[in-house]
Amino acid sequence: MDQVSTFKEVMGNYPTGVTVVTTIDENGTPLGLTVNSFASVSIDPLMILWSIDKKVSSYEQFVKTDKFAVHVLADDQSDICSLFAMKGTDRFGSCEWKTSEHNLPIISGALGVLQCKTYKTVEAGDHMILIGEVIDIVNENKDPLLYHRRKFGKIPGEFYK
Repeated sequence: MDQVSTFKEVMGNYPTGVTVVTTIDENGTPLGLTVNSFASVSIDPLMILWSIDKKVSSYEQFVKTDKFAVHVLADDQSDICSLFAMKGTDRFGSCEWKTSEHNLPIISGALGVLQCKTYKTVEAGDHMILIGEVIDIVNENKDPLLYHRRKFGKIPGEFYK
């Protein structure tokens, strides 16, 4: 097996949470995509990061934006995950959402939402890392949606024992 295939296998075997990142473009049109490359960065100030593939159609808009929202998906939102991963779909026409006080599109039902102002972008190979300073947080008491071995699911019950 070549290194790229081995890398993909190892990373695919690492369970991650699933997020949808949203913003608006210069015309006020909502944009969003499914992202699993997401992590916390700092507590003081509160900061997170996520990365976007340079080949994604909304790449330029996300890199230029001064704010975005990260939705940590709940375990009953695999349909939202799939919707925002599809190409050529009216994503926002197919889900429930509202505009926040920070003028960001917020998808209903997420476990949590972190609204951020863009702090910095960092070039990293075929991706761009976006670092955001958290300006607003919504937290619901829900279980997360996980991604593991190219499948979505809930945390198994033994984690709660």
